[in-house]
Amino acid sequence: MKKKLLKKTSQLLAALMIVSMLLPILASAAMKFNGSFAYDGNLSGQIKFDGTIGDAVYNHSPITLGVYGRDGTHIRDISVIRTVYENQTSTYSVDNMVISSVYDAVYFSYGGEVSGLIYRESDDSDPDPDPGSGSGGSTGGGSENGGSNGNEGGGSEQPGDVTDVIDASDDGKVDADKLKAALAKYKEVTIRVKGETASIPASALVGAQHGSVLNIVSKEGSYILPLGAIDLKQLADAVQSDVADVNIHVGMKLLSGDAAESVADAIEKLGAKALSNAFDVQFAVEGKDGNKKPVHVFDQYVKRKIPLLQKPSKSAAIVLYNPDTRKLSFVPGSITDSEATFWRTGNSIYTVIELNKTFNDVSGHWAKSDIELLASKLIVEGATDSTFEPNRNLTRAEFVALAVRAFGLVEINGVTYFSDVKTSDWYSGIIAAAAKAGIINGYEDDTFRPDDSITREELAAIIVRAYQYAGGEIAMDASKQSKLLAEWNDTEWIVWADTEVAKALSAGFMVGMSDTQLETYRSATRAQTVTMLKRVLSKLDFID
Repeated sequence: MKKKLLKKTSQLLAALMIVSMLLPILASAAMKFNGSFAYDGNLSGQIKFDGTIGDAVYNHSPITLGVYGRDGTHIRDISVIRTVYENQTSTYSVDNMVISSVYDAVYFSYGGEVSGLIYRESDDSDPDPDPGSGSGGSTGGGSENGGSNGNEGGGSEQPGDVTDVIDASDDGKVDADKLKAALAKYKEVTIRVKGETASIPASALVGAQHGSVLNIVSKEGSYILPLGAIDLKQLADAVQSDVADVNIHVGMKLLSGDAAESVADAIEKLGAKALSNAFDVQFAVEGKDGNKKPVHVFDQYVKRKIPLLQKPSKSAAIVLYNPDTRKLSFVPGSITDSEATFWRTGNSIYTVIELNKTFNDVSGHWAKSDIELLASKLIVEGATDSTFEPNRNLTRAEFVALAVRAFGLVEINGVTYFSDVKTSDWYSGIIAAAAKAGIINGYEDDTFRPDDSITREELAAIIVRAYQYAGGEIAMDASKQSKLLAEWNDTEWIVWADTEVAKALSAGFMVGMSDTQLETYRSATRAQTVTMLKRVLSKLDFID
């Protein structure tokens, strides 16, 4: 499963819809087009129009497209910039424009008239979809309400449609029959909530298609819940009820008063500034007798989105606030100019901050920029407030602590997976979380040896496993592995992790200590661990 819980969209469908949007201003209906678009909550890409294009197009640069919700509500306008106009070819670009209010369901217009075209993610790979039918809707002006599912707006539902929208009642309750019917037909269902919390009948989720997703959207943000992340029977057992009697409460509460002040104090103590409000992201199950039990951790990543108050810089970080320790820690995710999207296996209080951190002993060091970036995002900490000690070796426990933090895993306390790790040790919950995720395995004698220095071989293995746990894939067969390792003169020193080292080399996570030497047997330094973490997190889009 990939954080990249993000799905790829139907590029050609997007192109067709934008063509349709622009038809009212085109002098000639006969033209060719090509291009590519992507949508994961943002819209980005280019489209080219080839053919006879009259002055109506030429004189409108940039043009403006209105973004509308399914109910026809105007959300925002975006400018589409013509980047090329020569030989009667015009290229229009949408550059990472955020559409945060509606997930995978937006209408576009030109000149204030809703087109009736819906932009959707689709599993269809039809190379030549008909713009006059299916989820593409009409190519002309839409219905008064912006065109909903069905024939309003000129389109009709087709088997390729994969999303629908349901409005919760004023008190957040979701109609079980409507939701069950939607999930029987669609893989994705958006639930719009007027308040902070949606109350979802568990019975409506029984029998949902494999890979189904609920996108709970409120004014505070979005909670994108893959149904594969929850076990309905397990949730029902937790509140001593049958699934038919259980309600699931999912919400994003805007903190205020003393709770918000505590987060603000933690940010100020760090010397950082807040870029968003703080939100308490909640998931709880309610049984027949009204008993509620919060769910703090899932077995896979769950995506959420929260809006920003200020434009971020590269050092901006998504963080969670622990009310017990009153400290902030890193959360993997991606940040645009107007919202933060993040992935985590747990629920907590989240916000976005900006911090610029440096250390006196990294000036001129080869890993300076990576150290400062990850320190500013609260992934790594200094040895002191002003020193980092980049060339010091790292213990196995210390690196696992970094990995658990960097990949957003939730500590598991009270259990141990290894004979030499006691539940009272500071690293016990961290090592248990990594072991449960399959990121670490330990030794054949059932020990972990937490205080041993971690080698570059072990570092590569943990990095690769963590990458794969987060959904990353690195293709590797025996022939490719042999070829990759043959490029180095000292691979006979690899003890057991030949495949993991080859994968780390292939993905660019590991590089040699020289042109011919990997030195996998050497202890890894703090600087080396930071650099490898930065590479893998960037590849996963867990940091910007």
